[in-house]
Amino acid sequence: MKKIFAALSAGQSAGRGAVLCSIAASSGSTPRGPGAAMLALESGEAIGTIGGGAAEYRAMELARQMLAEKRSGFASYSLSAGEAADLGMICGGSLRLYLQYFDPARRDLPPVLQTALELLSGPQAAWLVTAISPDGSWRMGTFDRQNGLRGLPGVSPADVEPLLGRQAALSEGEPVLYVEPLNQTGTVYLFGAGHVGRELTHILSLADFRVVVWDERPHAADKAALPDAAAVLCGPYSVAMEKLPPITPEDYVVVMTNGHSHDFDVLRQILQTPPAYVGVIGSRRKTAFVSQKLLECGIEREVISRVHAPIGTAIKAVTPEEIAVSIAGEMIYERALLREAAGAAALHDCPMH
Repeated sequence: MKKIFAALSAGQSAGRGAVLCSIAASSGSTPRGPGAAMLALESGEAIGTIGGGAAEYRAMELARQMLAEKRSGFASYSLSAGEAADLGMICGGSLRLYLQYFDPARRDLPPVLQTALELLSGPQAAWLVTAISPDGSWRMGTFDRQNGLRGLPGVSPADVEPLLGRQAALSEGEPVLYVEPLNQTGTVYLFGAGHVGRELTHILSLADFRVVVWDERPHAADKAALPDAAAVLCGPYSVAMEKLPPITPEDYVVVMTNGHSHDFDVLRQILQTPPAYVGVIGSRRKTAFVSQKLLECGIEREVISRVHAPIGTAIKAVTPEEIAVSIAGEMIYERALLREAAGAAALHDCPMH
């Protein structure tokens, strides 16, 4: 999303139009779900993906046509059995696409795009809200808990609230409202800015994680060497929780310090209020040593057992880059489980169920 909105902002400044193609709704087996987006530029380049295959090819053709015609609109597309099979699916599904022309002559868009970019880099949950009129014209704003609904006068926040979830949502009223997450709550706190830590910060940023890095070594806690980190902090590991915001159940913690005692210092603080995910790099022997010290200081065995150690998926990773990929894969999986759980909870709480 950051790449898409950065490209949109740059295009508006340079006087170049673009069409944003988003999956507004889907049913059945589809390669991507609501919120997946692809940007078609005047240069012919595409940024992002809605899943590949024939559906994306046709969507790109339509996006280029709408870019030439300078118009926006909805389009529906069904995957045939053959196309679904090509994507590894048993049966087909259907997509409802929203293709949105960004006119560089519009003066109301740059401020919204700038706000979206700021929210994408921030720690709070935020959403992009598009109001679509019956004549096809549209306006765009943002929503976050601190500032509420911005940029859409005349649209009621009460109409937007039910659409604020972890997936994009479409409401067929007047106007039609399309709401998609820009940023979800949950920060990755990465302790240790060594070779693996630097690679992991980069990979996690590509997967839309917000990463804050902490290292007690001044030469390692170098923002220039960690350009993808939201923040890089330096100080003793033993006082990290005194300096950082309170860890929440939606946060992630990765521990890869340069010593057993430092791992213990971090985990002793973190496990008082466990986050959604805690992973520790190192050997099983190191893990056993740190776990025993945690037990001795009063951390319950059940809490310790939820720590991912050794960290990462088993892909026989060796290099720092490979190890970072294995860790990122595990974290992406855990994030998906959190989103599924949140979606199930929302469905359960819905008055219709």
